[in-house]
Amino acid sequence: MSASVSPVEKTSILHQPKQVWAVAFASVIAFMGIGLVDPILPAIAEQLEASPTDTEMLFTSYLVVTGLAMFFTSFISSRIGAKKTLLIGLALIVVFAAAAALSGNVESIIAFRAGWGLGNALFISTALATIVGAASGGTSSAIILYEAALGLGIAIGPLLGGLLGSVTWRAPFFGTAALMAIGFIAITVLLKGDDRATRVPTSLAAPFRALARPALALLAAAALFYNIGFFTLLAYTPFPLGFGAMGIGLTFFGWGVGLAITSVWVAPVLTARMKRTTVLAVVLPLLALDLVAAGIFVGSQTGLVVAVVVGGLLLGVLNTVLTECVMEATNLPRSVASSSYSAVRFLGGAVAPPLATTLAGLFTAATPYYVAGGSVLIATLVVLLGRRALARVNDGAEEPVVEAEAIGAGALA
Repeated sequence: MSASVSPVEKTSILHQPKQVWAVAFASVIAFMGIGLVDPILPAIAEQLEASPTDTEMLFTSYLVVTGLAMFFTSFISSRIGAKKTLLIGLALIVVFAAAAALSGNVESIIAFRAGWGLGNALFISTALATIVGAASGGTSSAIILYEAALGLGIAIGPLLGGLLGSVTWRAPFFGTAALMAIGFIAITVLLKGDDRATRVPTSLAAPFRALARPALALLAAAALFYNIGFFTLLAYTPFPLGFGAMGIGLTFFGWGVGLAITSVWVAPVLTARMKRTTVLAVVLPLLALDLVAAGIFVGSQTGLVVAVVVGGLLLGVLNTVLTECVMEATNLPRSVASSSYSAVRFLGGAVAPPLATTLAGLFTAATPYYVAGGSVLIATLVVLLGRRALARVNDGAEEPVVEAEAIGAGALA
């Protein structure tokens, strides 16, 4: 990582207040939720007699609500405080994950996943600031701890989903509800309330007005098309892959490890040596080629596994660099810029899963990957054609806190 850590901070990273560990634990579970559902999609489709397109709506409802919530999270947290925002987010995840586990049809799970998405948006948008504010050993120690929680959650989510899903598709939902309930209790007991005098209220209209800025609008458009590629790889691949829950879980465990490694360590190295727009112009076409390769090797389990893992490596870089660009593109408060951008990009993610299964049903199993690759190339063109408007994003190295915000926001993609 690019964050510089003094010897004092290195020795103190594990000696944190209990409230920091409470938030970090809950952060691991929240990030696990991103890939938890992946291994059980085929099982849900089979046991609940749902079509692949129906089950892909589990991603769509989650992402639509998460995206819309991002318009309002800064408004909410700036008024009720970080602790209440965290607890509301955790409570929503507990309730809706448990409800999903008890559901008897896919339509109910789709609805409850929407509530889960709202909870996740509220929690993750507040977690970093809380850890930084409460941690000992300086900002860098707090950021390392947050990034460790992020990487652990992204990697373990699909693996846990596969392990529990091999027993029953309900188990991953019950597991998430139980772990988040523990996190809720820990934060309730251990985290102190924040000082009202330090809050700076955010306007409700601010995230909407932010999209009038050309640089932010360009980045949001690029991310929308890019996320079609991201979620085609993540949400559609379990169907042509042909593995059981454990095999899918292991495959996307490799995806998660690759994404975590490149987002935390590789992306900062690349942006320290190249302009951010250059990194995007190079890595986006590589992702498009990876998606085309997935289409070519759609009939080979080995080929698809390799495409998924390579895709994770590329996605980690892109998530972090895109969000860093957003934070430097304007002089807007970073929470406002990030929420506006995230809301738009999640629309791409929401469209991709059901679009992929519909295309596969109408044409061939490879078609969704080719369409996704084309969508990523459109994102590349947006970046290339908008370079003049994006000139500001290439100025200077990223501060450690901003880098961590980028990694955290990118993980929600």
